[in-house]
Amino acid sequence: MSLNSEIFKTVDSIPKSYWDSLDCTNNIYYSPEFLKAFEIANTDIDFNYIFILKEGKAVAFANTQIVTIGIETITKNIAMSRKLRNIVNNLFCNNHIKVLFCGNVFLSGEYGTFLKDGEPKVKTFKAIAKAVKKLYRCKRLSTIFIKDFEDESLYITDHLKTFDYTSMHVEPNMIIYLDSAWNSFEDYTSVLKSKYRVKANRADAKSELLEVKNFSKEDIEFYKDELQSLYQNTIDNADFNAQILNLNTYTQLKNTYKESFIVKGYFLDGKLVGFLSAMQNGDHLDAHFIGIDYSKNKEYAIYPRILNDYVRLGIETKSSQINLGRTASEIKSTLGAQPKTLTCYCRHKYALPNKVLRPFIKNVQIKTFKQHQPFK
Repeated sequence: MSLNSEIFKTVDSIPKSYWDSLDCTNNIYYSPEFLKAFEIANTDIDFNYIFILKEGKAVAFANTQIVTIGIETITKNIAMSRKLRNIVNNLFCNNHIKVLFCGNVFLSGEYGTFLKDGEPKVKTFKAIAKAVKKLYRCKRLSTIFIKDFEDESLYITDHLKTFDYTSMHVEPNMIIYLDSAWNSFEDYTSVLKSKYRVKANRADAKSELLEVKNFSKEDIEFYKDELQSLYQNTIDNADFNAQILNLNTYTQLKNTYKESFIVKGYFLDGKLVGFLSAMQNGDHLDAHFIGIDYSKNKEYAIYPRILNDYVRLGIETKSSQINLGRTASEIKSTLGAQPKTLTCYCRHKYALPNKVLRPFIKNVQIKTFKQHQPFK
């Protein structure tokens, strides 16, 4: 039985029957309300929503965004020879490139495609790949990036290689698996080895002067400029970031998800010097973006305190796990986070540049880090 695709430019134009058919909206990241929050606040991004249909009923979904990235932002952080880097930079005229992301560019994890239970997964996923091809053929862009798949999905997603994609590993998600017996942060620290317990307690002691406030929707709106500035600090400090989130998104998310979307502000002498954000999705707690005043970070342990508070939030919300996301993997492992491997796929829109790009992709090397084992 043949599969057809339909592409929508806005969430509001998607028929409700498609969401009902997929039965995916119990996962917040596949809900129209969540997707619409990003669409409303990030008007510089070209959003497209792909649905795969069988006999007029939706059997799969893919979320895409087209964003603009400076090519040197990418190549400067890739381990490759100077000659190859120059070839790649010249291939793109040392310019900004338009990239089609299939997956949520603002989330770290497998939140970009959904296949309905009971449907043939390989056949359905190939239909998504064909729809993505149809989409990028009629768009002015150069590169397609399909993200982030866990190892259990590779038997499905590796079929992208038949569409001339090249696979690459990216930094892993760092996951803390919580013991249901932990009812407080002290329960958690009691099972840490001595040096890790001392490290966690020291972060709390150094950050004792910080005043922590749970932000309401009104607080997010009031401190929007400061939040955006602090978030920009972390972006500037990162090796690579595909797109900068407009934090008006947080106003939308707070308005929709109330207590399930959490933003905490950290104040020093009345000035906002840090924030964390998190989403409770079923029994999972997912860390979203953070912001830090790095001039105060060392003295007041803002980042280590934020990590401690993610653990506190996970315990308070009775979550089974906390996804701390990518980057800073080693320090996250000192809290007990374990890496979960993620694979992405990339290709150039045109065949010849794609052949040149392939060795560049294969040369991508993720940062190695020491994986700590902090539990007794």
